Amino acid sequence: MRAVVYRGVNDLRVETLPVPRIQSGELLVRVAACGVCPTDIKKVRQGTVSAPRVFGHETAGTIVRVGARVRGFEVGDRVGLHHHVPCMDCHFCRHRAFAQCATYKRTGVTAGFEPAGGGYAEYVRVMPFCLPGVVKIPARSTFEEGAMLEPVNTVLKAVEQLPLLKGDTVLVVGQGPIGLMFTALLALRGARVIATDLLENRRVLARRAGAWRTFDAADPRLVDMLRKASGGRGVDAAIVAVPVDAAVLQAQEALRGGGVVLLFAHTVRGHETPIDLGRICVDEKTLTGSYSSDFVLQQRVARLVFSRKLDVRPLITHRFPLEQTSAAIDLASRPTPESLKIMITVAA
Repeated sequence: MRAVVYRGVNDLRVETLPVPRIQSGELLVRVAACGVCPTDIKKVRQGTVSAPRVFGHETAGTIVRVGARVRGFEVGDRVGLHHHVPCMDCHFCRHRAFAQCATYKRTGVTAGFEPAGGGYAEYVRVMPFCLPGVVKIPARSTFEEGAMLEPVNTVLKAVEQLPLLKGDTVLVVGQGPIGLMFTALLALRGARVIATDLLENRRVLARRAGAWRTFDAADPRLVDMLRKASGGRGVDAAIVAVPVDAAVLQAQEALRGGGVVLLFAHTVRGHETPIDLGRICVDEKTLTGSYSSDFVLQQRVARLVFSRKLDVRPLITHRFPLEQTSAAIDLASRPTPESLKIMITVAA
């Protein structure tokens, strides 16, 4: 089969690999679509993991082989995959901190080499502990919608952490594909979303997604405008969906006492920035983070996406064939005003 193999920093090669051989408790899935995720970009650009690997974890495709001990799936089923599934029994899982579970940290979908998602290949093997994460795609839905289940899950998980009341004002910083999903999901929950971005066309998209107000992120009056829009008290919560330190400080300043700033994009370890600790202690402004998905939300996510109550299709702006995965990652690394979600499509 064809696969895009990571051989080192910024070194992706289209190679021929053996189709994975499955064991009796596993599935073999022919990949149809795989989204490009910022975490994959970080690994390719910064070399944070060893080579060789086949990346790509926002994956959907068709089951072509079912292990003898697998129940509930058949050859021909169209499915979306989750490469991380928690044990549901450890100390972390009992605290619903699934992303910290040792089983969750293992990757259970692979196209070969050290398991790394494998979606940038024609076939992937789904290991037994990840079978509970396999979601069947309804006939009316697309493979691309199936591939979007994982990123939508990560966003819904973050939204669920916020102690919001209906009608609360929430700032979403950055209106890329993740920020737009935050805007849409918060609007569906009855929040008054204020969306900021440097680009006017993305602010337009935010309004279409349900934003109540939109502002230019570069406007020097932004904090004052945010306070005015929130009745003078400050926003109830702020989500920072871009890895920009100045945006964190700005969000904290615009936040009301007792509110929450949630970091979603600061995923590089060792990244430090000054924080006014008095605001956290005296003003009781919480600073928290959210990373990866929440396994127990999967069915809710599937209903949102497949019903198109959350319509993810407009977020997908560019599609690249498997052989052009490197170009897809280049575009996702340096997005244009027109680019949002990038998909790798794999010919049958």
